[in-house]
Amino acid sequence: MAKLNLHRVTIGQLQEIDLTISPGEIVCLSGPSGCGKTRLLRAIADLEPHSGHVQLGKIRQGEVPGHRWRAAVMLVPAESAWWHDTVGAHLVGNNTSALEQLGFDDDVCQWPIARLSSGEKHRLALVRALSRRPAALLLDEPTANLDRENTAKVETWLRTIIREQQLPTLWVAHHEDQIQRVADRHFVIVDKHIEAREVSR
Repeated sequence: MAKLNLHRVTIGQLQEIDLTISPGEIVCLSGPSGCGKTRLLRAIADLEPHSGHVQLGKIRQGEVPGHRWRAAVMLVPAESAWWHDTVGAHLVGNNTSALEQLGFDDDVCQWPIARLSSGEKHRLALVRALSRRPAALLLDEPTANLDRENTAKVETWLRTIIREQQLPTLWVAHHEDQIQRVADRHFVIVDKHIEAREVSR
């Protein structure tokens, strides 16, 4: 269990972002399209050059190989990539409970990737990420392609996992109602910086 710390992180138009996310905390980030939300997530995941420092507990980004950092600080992008032929080949360990909670049949692991809808890929990408037991989560609109019923399932499942595994989580979201449901804190990108917003229950 470790905090995720950003210190004076600058990427693209975003300037000197300072943010600390505690274990088990969900911080939602919003802002207009093109303002830099996804680029910030990619910088935290060490996928884009940036200035400033990112640290998970006592480990600073750059002190470990990139693939090890990204295994610990797991980015789930808005569009997921798939490289094996079947769903099961992408998963690690026993994911029966997670798959059931997200509405999948018992035989989903045998499904070919080619048969998946965009919404199914979105949900399964989350299962794939969590099956690798990361230490922190970066979620880029994790319910963007989902209907209301599946959005509710994903929100409930993610909140439970994040609390149980004490994962510091940065969650990019657009819809105010979702932010109010899931966020412990909320920040908005305004004029190249982030500003805190109130979360009401």
